[in-house]
Amino acid sequence: MDPTHHDPLLRWLAWLHPVWMSCGLLLALLALRSGLALRRSRAGRARRTPAQRPAHLRFAKPAVAMLLAGFFAGPISAVWLRGWEAFHTFHAFAGLAAAGLFAAAALLGHRIEEGASRRFDAHALLGVLALLLGGLAAIAGFALLP
Repeated sequence: MDPTHHDPLLRWLAWLHPVWMSCGLLLALLALRSGLALRRSRAGRARRTPAQRPAHLRFAKPAVAMLLAGFFAGPISAVWLRGWEAFHTFHAFAGLAAAGLFAAAALLGHRIEEGASRRFDAHALLGVLALLLGGLAAIAGFALLP
């Protein structure tokens, strides 16, 4: 039996993970938007401004930090607040795949930022796939809301 059905404090705490992750996904969407602007300017379809790269990093770095922290908080919330088994749902496995892709996109993005790589297309693909899987995990998580 899910303790959040009877304890208002646990119910409130169980909402922290989905709200946190929703905010992280929103930041990731803003990072995608600014990343697409960078891509358009690199392809010559738009003029590049000096503010584009810092804007992308301003959204992308906190988004990845929030999403990875939230990914690790998910199983803790499931086990300690809800009394469930960790990684016992499709939501968990979609989240695991998304977290791995977000981490890979972040690592490649860091290499690009440092000038050690120019694999912009691979970075973009990882980021888009991470966001799509993150959205899938969010949709799968609707059924688990307290």
